[in-house]
Amino acid sequence: MKKQNMNRDWIATARTLSQALPYLQRYTGAIVVIKLGGHAMGSDEAMEEFARDVVLMQMVGIHPVVVHGGGPMINAMLDKLQIKSEFVNGKRVTDAATVEVVEMVLSGTVNKRIVQAINRQGGKAVGLSGKDANLMVCTQTNADLGFVGTPSKMDPEVLHDLFAKNTIPVIAPLGAGENGETFNVNGDTAAGAIAASLNADRLLLLTDVAGVKNGAGEVMTELKAQQIKELTAEGVIAGGMIPKTETALNAIEGGVRAVVILDGRAPNACLLELFTEHGAGSLIRGDA
Repeated sequence: MKKQNMNRDWIATARTLSQALPYLQRYTGAIVVIKLGGHAMGSDEAMEEFARDVVLMQMVGIHPVVVHGGGPMINAMLDKLQIKSEFVNGKRVTDAATVEVVEMVLSGTVNKRIVQAINRQGGKAVGLSGKDANLMVCTQTNADLGFVGTPSKMDPEVLHDLFAKNTIPVIAPLGAGENGETFNVNGDTAAGAIAASLNADRLLLLTDVAGVKNGAGEVMTELKAQQIKELTAEGVIAGGMIPKTETALNAIEGGVRAVVILDGRAPNACLLELFTEHGAGSLIRGDA
């Protein structure tokens, strides 16, 4: 009986691989930007699984780009260093001392952990931030918030160079200022700007929710930009989902083919979204 069960498992695995063929062909040569955050960063096991999925994506011909956050790690380090934060309208003021810690944590500990995880799975990853090669030049978002930036000029040449060398970029969301400043950039915003600069085929925003929900609480598997605007105006899209859907709309307007807000808690979420019929979240397209 055990052998029969194992055989059934093998047959199911083979069938899944066979059914994935059209999707594998569809994404050959495509650029896919993944915003990593939440659950996928929360444990070594989740990180290992994510890294394996990213390496598999590259092995079948995709050019993956990982953009990561790191809010909880930043908070922990600020507490450890006894640096107190001020908040304006619920947003952290990033002063000179804070941005130094942000850069240390994001470009250091967090970035290198992801790079090492991908490399352990047989990939070749390189860590960088938006400051490197002027990938992401920023202006100050709001003087009251200090060193918080909004991307204003993008130069993705360094990323194309890495693609040519079969290298996976892992990017910390920090930007360079025109006058040599370092700006902290919201991770979703940075991922959207990078995806737009690359005219990416997909931007995958990994979250800790199942996707965009309608008024009945059901996940909407596919939406157009106009629906997003209407649901936001009606208050159905609210709270933390608003900045994610705004990132999606901005990315699509900037040239990204489609954006998916998906549940990073689901095993192999990126693979389910790209290589199966049913996907794993809410896919957002332009209205055309």
